[in-house]
Amino acid sequence: MQRLALLDYGSGNLRSAQRALERAGADVEITADFETAINADGLVVPGVGAFAACMQGLKAVRGDRIIGRRLAGGRPVLGICVGMQILFEHGVEHGIDTDGCGEWPGSVTRLAAPVLPHMGWNTVTAPADSTLFAGIDEDARFYFVHSYGVQTWDMASDGPLVAPKLTWSDHGGRFLAAVENGPLSATQFHPEKSGDVGAQLLANWIGGLS
Repeated sequence: MQRLALLDYGSGNLRSAQRALERAGADVEITADFETAINADGLVVPGVGAFAACMQGLKAVRGDRIIGRRLAGGRPVLGICVGMQILFEHGVEHGIDTDGCGEWPGSVTRLAAPVLPHMGWNTVTAPADSTLFAGIDEDARFYFVHSYGVQTWDMASDGPLVAPKLTWSDHGGRFLAAVENGPLSATQFHPEKSGDVGAQLLANWIGGLS
């Protein structure tokens, strides 16, 4: 059984995420301990609320260093909701630009939609070779709650590196719903609130840890 660390930095639906990951077949520990988070088979970084507040909480437990250290060693990390957003370079909310972890280029900005937050079920468009969405129907719906997102992808897809797998959704314009990039994966939606398809996605991620 895979051992997962669910990072506790004062943000995120920790108990619901823990239950969903356990149902998907993992042994899950909620922790802010540096060494525990570093040494787990997989690290899950949840997040709800404002980008700046999440980054403040993350840095307080050295979460940015944990993420960076794990990725440098090729060890899997999964970000969820704002836990995905803080992986990018910047978050811009209410005119305030906050530095993120910088694992991916790009900015998190307000969605150009007439109704916000984007709250409820929506479809996504995943690449055919996606690992996260393997075995999931194309018309499956996932549960979103957010007003901000990454609306453009700024990383070059050519060169010797394997191009990241990008999954998009739409609410007043397209935005990134998920990214798979080597050991680093993330979803803007909440798989732990997305019923059977969310459970399948988590099982897919856990299954790729071995």
